[in-house]
Amino acid sequence: MVTSVTNFSRSGLYDWMAQRVSAVILAIYTLFLLGYVVLHPDMSFEQWHGLYSNGWMRIFSLLALVSVGVHAWVGMWTISTDYLTPMALGKGATTVRFLFQAVCGVAMFAFFVWGVQILWGV
Repeated sequence: MVTSVTNFSRSGLYDWMAQRVSAVILAIYTLFLLGYVVLHPDMSFEQWHGLYSNGWMRIFSLLALVSVGVHAWVGMWTISTDYLTPMALGKGATTVRFLFQAVCGVAMFAFFVWGVQILWGV
């Protein structure tokens, strides 16, 4: 059996589940933020800062940030393995696919670190 070393979990079922669970978490986070904004139409910076100063909101935001990373990685890995193929690109497809995945991975890591710095004010 051949597996790709860049696959998130080495199983299509686990990737499918990770993408669905992360989508649900992101939907809940988005609905919460939309609801908060609708319920506070004249929101000031102090109210917004107060919301994100709560430990539970920072943890919820961190969970959403991890979910974005997981969701994006599974999606970009799927796109790269479906479309960056030898049939589409020729002999260099493996190198192009690896570089694409490496750039996506580095970008996701950088965005995650940046998000943690924003949330915890490092």
